[in-house]
Amino acid sequence: MEIGLVQVMQSFMFDGITDAQVYDQELRCAVLADELGYDHIWTVEHHFEDYSFCPDNFVYLAHVAAKTKRIKLATGACIIPWNAQPLRVAEKAALMDQLAPGRFIFGMGRGLARREFSQFGVSMDESRERFDEASPLILEALETGWFPEHNGKYYQQPKAPLRPEPLSKEWRKTRVTQVAMSPDSAEQAARLGVQMMAFNYKAPDKQKLELDDYKALFRKTHGYDPRPPLLTEMTIVDSDAKRARENAEKYVAGYCASVLHHYEMLGEHYSDAKGYKAYADAAEMMRAAGKEGIMKAYVEQQIWGTPDQMLRKFEERWNYFGPYGVLCAFRFAGTPMDVVERSMKLFATEVMPVLRQWSAEKPPKLASAAA
Repeated sequence: MEIGLVQVMQSFMFDGITDAQVYDQELRCAVLADELGYDHIWTVEHHFEDYSFCPDNFVYLAHVAAKTKRIKLATGACIIPWNAQPLRVAEKAALMDQLAPGRFIFGMGRGLARREFSQFGVSMDESRERFDEASPLILEALETGWFPEHNGKYYQQPKAPLRPEPLSKEWRKTRVTQVAMSPDSAEQAARLGVQMMAFNYKAPDKQKLELDDYKALFRKTHGYDPRPPLLTEMTIVDSDAKRARENAEKYVAGYCASVLHHYEMLGEHYSDAKGYKAYADAAEMMRAAGKEGIMKAYVEQQIWGTPDQMLRKFEERWNYFGPYGVLCAFRFAGTPMDVVERSMKLFATEVMPVLRQWSAEKPPKLASAAA
């Protein structure tokens, strides 16, 4: 089972914190994750707001590469429509392959926040077409060392070499992941032949349907099974169950509030944006539930608690979804660093060793079934 760390680069609810302190804390977490045995670090791309700010996750991960020894480094994700030239994305990925041999994972996505699209002068209506046009070109460049000649709707590019060239030509099967939070994004990930990643916020039955559809289309298109998908959790681990709940109800709920604000999830603009029907439907349901109801449901859906409580939740999810990997976010919405580091250490020493034993051949057994 793959186990990684997600860094959201957030100052929301961190009273009086500077941008420099945000990065100091995240770097501490990155180094600690390397020492504790996490498989990879996933760093977001976001801009402009306290919700999250990492304008170039390639730059940040290159810095992390120099401070760590073995952990893999992933863009989680590079937002393709916000990067004006796909060639530049391919070049940065190739350079990361040189700087951190065998450690770089290219994660990509199409973006969701209207306020970020507006600042870049890119229409949300174009995001799907821009992503679908650019992503195959980037993957071809990484796999061949040459960005292909292309004359498309949004991008025009003469054939160009990648220099430095990527060390590896094996990318899709092992080192490319796509954030897929809607059915059409999951479909595109399957057609591209890349691993799927999603943040956990949907009802389990809906998430399972999308995962199953992704696996089926991937298998039909490529003739083999995809790597297990990755699901991201807002995570708090504590030996004290009461304290774990108190912290979850404060900090996980706070993160949910930041998401609702940044993405304007209770607004109606998704209904007018091309390619965002799934989000329009979700926003309608959220408006019906109300902000407090959404936050309460979100807290209960994440995996947090004592190590034993968390393992039981992971068992349930594995047995429902099938094999998958987990990406844990520990620092968010004002969570104090002592809570963050306690969570990371407890997860690594008491949860991770059990998860490592699970595989498609040896799945976990529910305690209730074994009784």
